[in-house]
Amino acid sequence: MNDRRPTRVHLLGSTGSIGVSTLAVVEHLAAIGGPRLEVASLVAGRNRERLLDQARRHRPRAIGLADANGLELAGAPHAFTGPDAALAVVERFVEPGDVVVGAMVGAAGIAPILAAIERGARIALANKETLVAAGSIVMAAVRRHGVELLPVDSEHNALFQAIAGSDPLRELRRVVLTASGGPFRTWSAERIARATVADALNHPTWSMGRKVTIDSASLMNKALEVIEAHWLFDLPADRIEAIVHPQSIVHGFAEFVDGSVIAQMSPPDMRLPIQHALTWPHRAEGCSPRLDWSTLRSLEFEPVDHERFPALRLAERVIETGGGAGAVFNAANEVAVEAFLAGRISFPRIAEIVAAALEAIPAAGALRDLADASEADATARAWVEARVGAECPGAAAPASSR
Repeated sequence: MNDRRPTRVHLLGSTGSIGVSTLAVVEHLAAIGGPRLEVASLVAGRNRERLLDQARRHRPRAIGLADANGLELAGAPHAFTGPDAALAVVERFVEPGDVVVGAMVGAAGIAPILAAIERGARIALANKETLVAAGSIVMAAVRRHGVELLPVDSEHNALFQAIAGSDPLRELRRVVLTASGGPFRTWSAERIARATVADALNHPTWSMGRKVTIDSASLMNKALEVIEAHWLFDLPADRIEAIVHPQSIVHGFAEFVDGSVIAQMSPPDMRLPIQHALTWPHRAEGCSPRLDWSTLRSLEFEPVDHERFPALRLAERVIETGGGAGAVFNAANEVAVEAFLAGRISFPRIAEIVAAALEAIPAAGALRDLADASEADATARAWVEARVGAECPGAAAPASSR
């Protein structure tokens, strides 16, 4: 971090859980006299009132809101609305050496992150879809522009910490991501088939947005994370595993060729990996709770039941296929989750429809640019929407479908 002037932070997705936690970390570091961070811009999706409140507190140079709807924005010298608001903010205000926190949900976060990379910013990435849908393009851009991409997801941040200083390809045997198991960890397949939206949103450990919470219930989030780990750490599918760990204390393991295993542990609090990414390569006094070793009696681990939770097998197929498979996988899941939240399909149909999309849509072949990833994304969205419409002809598509 530069001690002579604050590091400028641009927060894409400021009103979601990651965005709110990021601002809490910024405020904490200021209160303790830690690394100096300046909130330079804030971009949100639909939550206008929270965005304006954040702008009043942090006084950024620019704010953006993806939901246009003719809304007026005030609270910053520069304001942008519409679906390209995040991209406009990045292209106009991000400078080399700034930190861009990618916390937007879904494929909408890809273009702004690529633009931030091209402008020489450090990326603190919480948006799984950026690497899932366009990993080959994004990592090539990272190498070409010589920027740092630091993972904010608790599991990938854990692995990043565990393998620091090692040569992953030569010294790692495998990495293991942990999953809480979600609300359906102990449910039978028959009971899961009858799950309601309220059931799926009742996560036992984490407080997250609706889409991410549904992904956690289906373990689709872990499938996305396996694909993301493939790109982050340049590892093949057979060296990336996932296990269920309901306490969410161990966030990831790195097993080395000599038999050593290094685990990163902490209470489930996203402020810790966010602060690690914002202050890396240094550390500062944290605002997250500490592990209470006097009460920690046991840690449970169990294998993933692939019959009840088939998403992880799909991740392996995506990695092996390459090309546009990640974009198809991600887009199909987004539309299927929207359909479930709207009551148009049952919970198990999410994974079934994603699997059918991967089977039906040709995706092999290298992605040349973002346009290729966008084409695969659009094809998958249209295919899934048609499939859902055929199954539920009387139900209207949700307004957020693209």
